Amino acid sequence: MKLLKPSPALALFFLSPAIGELLSGSAPPVEFFSPFGLTMLVALYGSGAVIIRELKIRWNKGLGSVLLLGAAYGILEEGLMVASFFNPAWIDLGALATYGRWLDVNWVWAVNLTIYHAVYSITIPIVLVELAYPERRNEKWVGNKKLIVVFVILISDVAFGFFLFALFLRYWPPFPQYLLAILVMTLFGFAAYKVPKRLKTDGRRRLPKVLVMWAIGTVATFIFFFSLYSIHALMPVWQIGIFLGPALALFFGKLVSMYDWKEPNQKHKFALASGALTFFIVFAPLQELDKTRTDNPAGMSLVGLAFLIGLVLLGRRVWKSDKTVSEK
Repeated sequence: MKLLKPSPALALFFLSPAIGELLSGSAPPVEFFSPFGLTMLVALYGSGAVIIRELKIRWNKGLGSVLLLGAAYGILEEGLMVASFFNPAWIDLGALATYGRWLDVNWVWAVNLTIYHAVYSITIPIVLVELAYPERRNEKWVGNKKLIVVFVILISDVAFGFFLFALFLRYWPPFPQYLLAILVMTLFGFAAYKVPKRLKTDGRRRLPKVLVMWAIGTVATFIFFFSLYSIHALMPVWQIGIFLGPALALFFGKLVSMYDWKEPNQKHKFALASGALTFFIVFAPLQELDKTRTDNPAGMSLVGLAFLIGLVLLGRRVWKSDKTVSEK
């Protein structure tokens, strides 16, 4: 008897917030699995990820477009909904509340959070779900009517969240800067529509061993987060430090694009994505030991273990699928 398998759209709907908020520790289990928290986060992340994945198919685009749309999503969430781009008292800012703040904008935080959401909240969940459903990788997962419903859910969640955070935190973002965020978000969306499906940077080198690709994902994530929370000490001048995050993203993007991704690459995609999540899996149990946290990180060890088991099972499926294709 086979277990019922959820639709890929439904899997993505829940995986995106599970990675972006739960595994990262931004919303530990007590917060994530509360009825209100789960509803808000799934409606936000899940809707955004499904919409972006469907636009990728409808526009006949590749991961370059997904990353750009993911950046637009990051601005939608952090800039337009919760206003962490502007609020100097946002709880997660730490030293970035003053480092990089200018004209009522937390610039260093805004740039790096945009990168974070583009890669970890949107692109990686899409890659993993497409690997889990290889036979439906090039199909639409929802029809046009359902896509409109998902879009309405997203906009409603953002609007409700905006007023909720504004009233609860007693902070209203400055109007000109808010309009700038809308403009930049729109430009990311336009760029995603225009970018070619296969970028000219596609390399000619043969893909390396799978373990090498996993290491790239792991190291890239570790360096990105280390730089995010130590840049104020490493580079006191924020006007220079603000470029570190984008420089790292471009460096690792260029490194990955050196290889020929037109050859069979499902194992390598999985290795790169799972490597990026390895950082969070290792870090998850350590969060329970952090006495400085103001929230309750209980259960993060189980979250890390659950994701580890999930990646192992998905990896077995990817390897089995790759073997089947090779034998044909």
